[in-house]
Amino acid sequence: MKVSIVTTCRNRIKTLPETVESVLSQDYDDIEYIVTDGASTDGTLEYLESHRDKITQIVSEKDKGIYDGLNKGLRLATGDIVGLLHSDDTYYSTDTISLIVNEFKRTGADLVYANGIFVRAEDTNYVVRDWVSGGYEKGNLRKGWLPLHTTVFIRREVLEKVGYYDVKYHISADTDWLLRALYVNSLKVAYLDAYVVKMKMGGASTSFRTTRQKWGEDLRIYESYGIPQYLSLSLKIAQKIPQFVKARMKHMMNMY
Repeated sequence: MKVSIVTTCRNRIKTLPETVESVLSQDYDDIEYIVTDGASTDGTLEYLESHRDKITQIVSEKDKGIYDGLNKGLRLATGDIVGLLHSDDTYYSTDTISLIVNEFKRTGADLVYANGIFVRAEDTNYVVRDWVSGGYEKGNLRKGWLPLHTTVFIRREVLEKVGYYDVKYHISADTDWLLRALYVNSLKVAYLDAYVVKMKMGGASTSFRTTRQKWGEDLRIYESYGIPQYLSLSLKIAQKIPQFVKARMKHMMNMY
């Protein structure tokens, strides 16, 4: 099975090399890697060009933000399975894609999701938030539950049915897409109980500066799907607390 991975970036020369290396170091052979760059000016494009022999496709042009860049990459994807990796993040291990592919083969799923951790940007060995998604139950989507977006992989033929990101949402287009995939559509979903991604705190969806805007978009999205908006958002926020507590407790017990 061919796997397409999409990364979008703009002026990420400080973090992108680690992201690219985590894809290139995967032990799975059949990977199509697509990077869409939003016309960077900090050396990012030059870095990408120096790896053109290893990156399947590089597109550099102005875009309308993260989700517009992701859409461009997803439309170029030709793999059987499609996933994304943000330019601040890395895969958890070198066998991550192998684990994902094996889960698709084992279950015959349309969509597979897993677990992830959030780490300090300045110390990626320090886990701040431990996100174990748990099993899929459609009803839980009305209670604020969602899998971690960057752990989600989907069959390309199913992606074309679900559709791409709605760029009118600048921060929460992932929430909209996940609800479309998991709540509106009847997909065969599988949960892989393994860590697959490390995300750095401080990205577009984790910055305190953008939290208020994100919550506003979340409310609009829940309302558009007929989901109790204030209750679901409150429960979604509340579910983050145990993730922070769990990470802290593991540090106290020296489990990381």
